[in-house]
Amino acid sequence: MSDVELVVRSTRVVTPEGTKAASVTVSGGKIVAVEAHEAEVPAGARLEDFGDHVVLPGIVDTHVHVNDPGRTEWEGFWTATRAAAAGGITTLVDMPLNSLPPTTTVAGLRTKQEVAAAKAHIDIGFWGGALPDNVKDLRPLHDAGVYGFKCFLSPSGVDEFPHLNGEQLAASMGEIAGFGADGGLLIVHAEDPAELDAAPSLSGPKYGDYLQTRPRVSEDVAIQGLIDTAKRLGARIHILHLSSADALPLIAAAKAEGVRLTVETCPHYLTLTAEEVPDGASEFKCCPPIREGANQDLLWQALADGTIDCIVTDHSPSTADLKTDDFATAWGGISGLQLSLAAVWTEAKKRGHSLDDVVRWMSARTSALVGLGQKGAIEAGRDADFAILAPEESFTVDAARLQHRNKVTAYAGKTLSGVVKSTWLRGERIYADGAFTEPAGRLLERNN
Repeated sequence: MSDVELVVRSTRVVTPEGTKAASVTVSGGKIVAVEAHEAEVPAGARLEDFGDHVVLPGIVDTHVHVNDPGRTEWEGFWTATRAAAAGGITTLVDMPLNSLPPTTTVAGLRTKQEVAAAKAHIDIGFWGGALPDNVKDLRPLHDAGVYGFKCFLSPSGVDEFPHLNGEQLAASMGEIAGFGADGGLLIVHAEDPAELDAAPSLSGPKYGDYLQTRPRVSEDVAIQGLIDTAKRLGARIHILHLSSADALPLIAAAKAEGVRLTVETCPHYLTLTAEEVPDGASEFKCCPPIREGANQDLLWQALADGTIDCIVTDHSPSTADLKTDDFATAWGGISGLQLSLAAVWTEAKKRGHSLDDVVRWMSARTSALVGLGQKGAIEAGRDADFAILAPEESFTVDAARLQHRNKVTAYAGKTLSGVVKSTWLRGERIYADGAFTEPAGRLLERNN
């Protein structure tokens, strides 16, 4: 082990076998071994002893809207990746919208990669998009290295990314299912447009009114249709940002039948409730919406039993002027990239969950979802990506101190547990105590 460059040591290291006292040896940006806490430090290696602070594998967030290029006043790779690093996230996968152009052609992907390359403080992968008229572009995008394809079943909110009807969904799903031995991955915003059209048309500052416009049944109907189509085509699908607990029995039954289905939910569905949203506070608006506390309890149960696979942010920021006090017209998106780990840990520990659980939901399973075999765990052969967390320390969210480009957050004023002391990417410290290094992230491609 003479080539070991770094030893990371703590009394609490979260590994696939559980949390334990350990020394993690690193060479060439990779984890070489996880050894006993008091193992001898190899000659020439640097020791970083974090005492009782917890060493986690870097968080992997597979659902982030960076909006760069084209809507960089909303976010951008520089600000998004700094926010991520400050929150213990070492890898993100960028959504194909709301950038201009969207990532729906190889040319659009290359444009986005060129913009991201010099601004990435963490590693970045990319989703492609499935539109009504781009089935011909899906195979080239797959070959170019996107991790899968996103589609909407109802309007996306931006004109350049239209949703799919049933026939178009089947065409895209069938095409993607043919990619390789295991097929490609289709990830879906699942709200049924007919159910949304049938819902009350309400406007104004009352959150309860907004909630009626996006009923649970819109998710439930869309998810049942997706399951039926995936079963017929033998396709692999992933349901994005699940908020309706009513859909959980459908999902559990489909999984039991062998449908190739995974499901995510988000920190805001797990930590915020409809009952607490003040009038006009559209920083809480997202689609599908934050629902009631009783619904939230069922989402946590589904995480515990494996019906829901993972937690991602769906960080979807906008400029402050788009967050009007009318829930009907305000932009729908929650900015939570920097706060996701702390928000989830705060609620998880109240409910009796461990940091091992949080790592499973936010790093191991998200990495597995997209095939990032080099990420997601502290074990030999993986990238030496770490978040150093003081889980017993707390802080009050001051929006002005966030790294997001626009300082709008539904978490403002909340006291959260879990302070990220430093973040490490391939064995190099990229963030510590509010200070950042120059960008060191890489652009990732599927199977690379």
